[in-house]
Amino acid sequence: MNSKDLLICMQNIKKVFYTDEVETRALAGIELDISQGEYLSITGPSGCGKSTLLSLLGLLDQPTEGSYRLAGTEVAELSIAERARIRNQEIGFIFQAFNLIGDLTVAENVELPLSYRNDTGRKERRERALESLDRVGMAHRLNHYPAQLSGGQQQRVAVARALVGQPSILLADEPTGNLDSRNGEQIMKLLEQLHHAGTTICMVTHDARYAAMASRQIFLFDGQIVDEEEMERRRDEEDMRVRELAAGIA
Repeated sequence: MNSKDLLICMQNIKKVFYTDEVETRALAGIELDISQGEYLSITGPSGCGKSTLLSLLGLLDQPTEGSYRLAGTEVAELSIAERARIRNQEIGFIFQAFNLIGDLTVAENVELPLSYRNDTGRKERRERALESLDRVGMAHRLNHYPAQLSGGQQQRVAVARALVGQPSILLADEPTGNLDSRNGEQIMKLLEQLHHAGTTICMVTHDARYAAMASRQIFLFDGQIVDEEEMERRRDEEDMRVRELAAGIA
């Protein structure tokens, strides 16, 4: 991989949560590189650390240990204000729950990330919002409110909002989780189109079909990246433990 194309470099990333003197190791030595223009999917069983990893990638949390370099910058050296600026300008978020604001129109929701910048006036914000909505096929709904849209349409608006700031990477957390299969497939086709247009995407999903649509897959298990064969072996072991437990209870 050309170092000039390397967007994200994580080395020995660990994350430990402490609650009521209980230590929970969410991530245990993650090594991960993501290059510009790549489409990466992260999958694994519930509780394996997928959402924790995505939160670290999006600068929503900090690792307990390890190095995270984003576009050549060591994240640990950034101030809180610098982290917030980078989140706004370099990272686009797509959430399972859409997170649209109900009393704002579609256009106003998409404009929102730009309103926190000092370099875009009202006219430019609206123009960029319309361009972003057009990319996801929702420009005709710009004056509607979220409640007037279907789930699939709301997620398209959420994708437009993530794109409007022209980020370096899109982070998608279970983007089809609240959608039926038809709308889920449409959102996945949209992400695929964005990737072919050059967008860098990192997606967490529990759906193996959608994970396979990415250009690269990684598997998490117990806070570690494992290969597909190891993933299946650990799943089989976990299933066996569950069956043995159920048999013991019975």
